[in-house]
Amino acid sequence: MKYTNEDLNQVAMQIILHAGNGRTILNSIFEKLDENPEHFLKEAKKEITEAHKLQTGVLQTTINDDNFHPTLLFSHAQDTLMSIYSEYHTTVNLLKLKRFLQDQPHE
Repeated sequence: MKYTNEDLNQVAMQIILHAGNGRTILNSIFEKLDENPEHFLKEAKKEITEAHKLQTGVLQTTINDDNFHPTLLFSHAQDTLMSIYSEYHTTVNLLKLKRFLQDQPHE
């Protein structure tokens, strides 16, 4: 498939949308610290994975196309996705730290 700039920008907006949904879900973990975060992590991961699938689809389709030039919006979408993916991993690690600290004996 050849991507026109318009096609690429539409995919980019979908990537940004799904990644942004993932970020919103992650942020709700910190707003509801008394609730179990596993549901939120699962839902955030679904959104981030969908964004990643969209990005991967474009890259796999265009990998051998010497005439492919990503649009600025697509580059922004990739950056947004990777930033939010990093936030996901940071959140997972913060929750591990929280569990560890809660399991420590209190003096």
